[in-house]
Amino acid sequence: MEPIRDIAVVAFAQSDHRRTSDEFSEVEMLLPVLHEVLDRTGLRAGDIDFTCSGSTDYLAGRAFSFTMALDGVGAWPPISESHVEMDGAWALYEAWTKLLTGDADTALVYSYGKSSPGSVRDVLTRQLDPYYLAPLWPDSVALAALQARALIDAGETDEAGLASVGARSRASASANSHAQLRGSVPQGDYLVRPLRTGDCPPIGDGAAAVILAAGDRARELCERPAWIRGIDHRIEAHSLGVRDLTDSPSARLAAERAGAFERPVDTAELHAPFSSQEVVLRKALRLGDSVRVNPSGGALAANPIMAAGLIRIGEAAARVHRGESDRALAHATSGPCLQQNLVAVLEGDAR
Repeated sequence: MEPIRDIAVVAFAQSDHRRTSDEFSEVEMLLPVLHEVLDRTGLRAGDIDFTCSGSTDYLAGRAFSFTMALDGVGAWPPISESHVEMDGAWALYEAWTKLLTGDADTALVYSYGKSSPGSVRDVLTRQLDPYYLAPLWPDSVALAALQARALIDAGETDEAGLASVGARSRASASANSHAQLRGSVPQGDYLVRPLRTGDCPPIGDGAAAVILAAGDRARELCERPAWIRGIDHRIEAHSLGVRDLTDSPSARLAAERAGAFERPVDTAELHAPFSSQEVVLRKALRLGDSVRVNPSGGALAANPIMAAGLIRIGEAAARVHRGESDRALAHATSGPCLQQNLVAVLEGDAR
């Protein structure tokens, strides 16, 4: 489907991702990010036509926690606003849809997550089906280890290959001042075989925000907008037992529908919290050795839950803004073992 309007990411900002931010509330963590992303365009909060956010009450431990974050946005006088109980990448999808309708020309999308107060491995079990899996409390690392073991048994990778993914990601993050883990990080001990600590994402807090704009408005706000040429999201079967964990048909289909296979991409920001998941995504998304994968360090360098997917889109867009990429793929995921996948293709104007 050809979009009826050209829509672009015109600005991106993120927090410094930290293991804990006990001294800050969600609003205090988010506010500097919102100020920064608005400053990049010269816009004020009142200039934004639509606002959409992504977060989860399970991390916050209270119902309708996202309403508190609106204090940082400024909801009075009343604004056009929405929220998704998902990663901010899905909030961006809703905002993109809103701009397609012509009801808005600009949109602010933000997301945040504080993982440090509780046990993330326990919290994420609530994503599982409530009848068969959730009562067993298999945590996110154990399920990722099942996927890694399936890949090794299928001959798709080995433990050394997984270790190289983590090492490359954190080496790339050396140039990313926002990353939580940078440079040489020991592979560490086994958490759940065959995954070591180096194969797993850091637990931390963080926030991110982007601004979308349509048509000529995008060109007014950004010297080189990152045009969203396609975006789509798909989901696997809920039951892990009926899935082939060595493949991701939903990621492949989302990429196909987003137009990712029409022409090669030069950059890919993959939301792969575990090293084994990058192996699956590289195959499903047909990424060759010529593609720069996760130059920001990816989720293995910083993984603020509910913001990490939006950050992948923002990082890909920022490379387009800076002229370091002409055609980039951005990916976000949610749920166990790459259950839900969103793919966006971003392009800069020809130079």
